[in-house]
Amino acid sequence: MPLDQNPISAYPPRVALNTRVMGVIGSARTARRNILELLPEIATRQLMVSGRTGLRWHMVMDPAALRRIFKDNLQNYPRSEVTRLILEPAIGQSMFVAEGANWRWQRLAAAPAFAQRNIQALAPVMSAAAAAGVRRLEAATGPINALDEMIAATFEVISDVTFSGGAGLERRSVHRAIETYTAGTAKLSVLDVLGAPRWVPRPVRMFSGRQIRDLKSISDAIIDDRRRTGPHPVPDLLDLLQAGVDPETGRTMTTAELRDNLLTFIVAGHETTALSMAWALYLCAFDPAVQDRAAAEARAVLGDRIAGAGDVAKLPYIRQIIDESLRLYPPAGMVTRTARAPDRLAGRDIRKGDTVMIPFYALHRNHVLWDDPDRFDPDRFAPGITRDRFAFLPFGAGPRICIGAGFAVQEAVIILASLLARYRFATTDRHPQPRMIVTLRPHGGVWLTVSPR
Repeated sequence: MPLDQNPISAYPPRVALNTRVMGVIGSARTARRNILELLPEIATRQLMVSGRTGLRWHMVMDPAALRRIFKDNLQNYPRSEVTRLILEPAIGQSMFVAEGANWRWQRLAAAPAFAQRNIQALAPVMSAAAAAGVRRLEAATGPINALDEMIAATFEVISDVTFSGGAGLERRSVHRAIETYTAGTAKLSVLDVLGAPRWVPRPVRMFSGRQIRDLKSISDAIIDDRRRTGPHPVPDLLDLLQAGVDPETGRTMTTAELRDNLLTFIVAGHETTALSMAWALYLCAFDPAVQDRAAAEARAVLGDRIAGAGDVAKLPYIRQIIDESLRLYPPAGMVTRTARAPDRLAGRDIRKGDTVMIPFYALHRNHVLWDDPDRFDPDRFAPGITRDRFAFLPFGAGPRICIGAGFAVQEAVIILASLLARYRFATTDRHPQPRMIVTLRPHGGVWLTVSPR
């Protein structure tokens, strides 16, 4: 049973992790349904688990070892071949997938767009999306799917930020492309589990991806049009990336590089933020006391206003709710790396070619690192509470930490505070099931009732 049906009401939905040994075929079938079901339950009670399923693998939950993977020995742990096989058809050699010098110059080119001053300057776009969300909820006549609402809100933000309105891009088309890609191309193949080389065809990926190709064509047309018309008076992300220059070679991004990075930001800044906010709303509905406390904070700060950049620092409890939501339901539930050279992690030998998995879902629910980890408790992130930096990694860490982390948090605080100040959310008999293919999604949607406060 994929959803843990624990009768204790104190625990929100969770994945029933694996308690038996699975072979190659069983692993592949399970991964196609829900990657998180591959995780052994023991990964929430130990700091490292190793095994072999075709390939030698290690699941790492030890903060000191994670520091080595993400920071101290980063060059030894590039993204795995399976990760590249899954992501490259959608986002090519964008900075999310690229390694080495190719990654460094793209990161430098994009960094100015995500400087704190620029993130704060984008707050009016986020406030406008929050106001639109308030208006949509005013018209609601029955239960709403909070995931759909959050997708609508975040798409308004990301389309303005990337393409100054996204002429030619339509929210349903973008989301449909992501859904279709996830349902086919992004699923794990038996050949992936066996470690078959890239040139061996994966049937699951041979006949899918048309929507992604269409999305790429629309993006290319927008980029080519911008080259003809020139940058906007207030530069958007496309303008900033076009202006980015490799400090060593003087090169600028090609149309394909621009498109792949912009599509990365659309997916990462649109879908993953929407997922985080949808889970946060569900958790607030799940625990009315938490919701009432958050609503009181929001009303005290905002009154009748929509939240803005200047309010974010004044809404610490809502930020705690977001962090706790990210802990319980990290959008990237697991990532994989491949060791380039021998190493030691948590006292264990790592061989060249070993697969190193970082299961954020198990890390964030590890009983060694967290007290009663399956319980929803935003006060884990209250001011003054300390923890190892590498025990909580919703955005990764080190040089390759998510470039848009500050953007995502600001957006989430602005939108959630604006909604919680005005509306009360309650659960229905349709509870979401955590299910991961590429991202950790609430399978079945997040159905909530909404009433004015």
